[in-house]
Amino acid sequence: MFSPSAPPTARIAAVLNTLQPAERRVAELIVESAEAVVEWTAQELADRAGVGRATVVRACQSFGYRGYPQLRVALAAELGSGPTEAGTDHGPGALGRMRGEIDRVAASLPALASLLDAQTVTEAVRLAASARRLLVLANGLSSPIASDLAMRLTASGRAAEFIADAIAQQIAARHLTPDDVCLIVSASGANEASLRVATAAARGGATVIALTSFASSALTEAATLSLVIAPTGVSFRDELEHTSRVAYLVFAEVFAAAVMTERGADAVQARAHALEVVSDNLGEGEGEGEGEGEDAGE
Repeated sequence: MFSPSAPPTARIAAVLNTLQPAERRVAELIVESAEAVVEWTAQELADRAGVGRATVVRACQSFGYRGYPQLRVALAAELGSGPTEAGTDHGPGALGRMRGEIDRVAASLPALASLLDAQTVTEAVRLAASARRLLVLANGLSSPIASDLAMRLTASGRAAEFIADAIAQQIAARHLTPDDVCLIVSASGANEASLRVATAAARGGATVIALTSFASSALTEAATLSLVIAPTGVSFRDELEHTSRVAYLVFAEVFAAAVMTERGADAVQARAHALEVVSDNLGEGEGEGEGEGEDAGE
């Protein structure tokens, strides 16, 4: 289910929505008190979470470990690979808070791809590159990500359609065939409108690719392939508070680049055409006209 290199906090975030309440308490305590958990026994963790020791073991197995000892080792390794010093104090005020938030997001980005499976990514890129028709759809906070990805793909010569209206999305998805691909972006994997799109696309036999943050959800069950992106929040609470989509924006860029590479010479030519159009729409920059004021005013 998980790559061996996937860190514990990313695994926890990916399955948190499927855990029972008692297991969720264990998971949240592990994330919130990671430094201390490395030193605790399974019974100590159970006592602090208010659950039985067996619940701790089941939670660890839900994260993809054989048991608690394996989790402790992996957690120690993750902590050891992270920053060794406390976060930099950027001072008070809006700019200081902004710099602190940038540090927080930047520290989480290395784990972005930790939940991705190499074979699944390769197949998703191949299908996106070769599909007769490609829809890239989303709703809510994920909509800007889908729009950006569709634009990047189109600029590389892989025509991709983004539709904003939820009903129009379902209609377009229902017209898809087995030769087509519908890529759906939904961090939660539970957006009702996006689930209807997945169902509509599947009815026609299209390949459904999910771009999401949870390894198991209604969307992953409906999808043909699932690309699970580790969220930038280090805890479920953090993810809810920040609802950051930075990881998705980064992945959209690298995914589009991978599709471009897959398309080979056709993509290179298409990129040249796109740059030509961009160049034609650029005006003279400020300062370039210095010394020409008299001519401009004639």
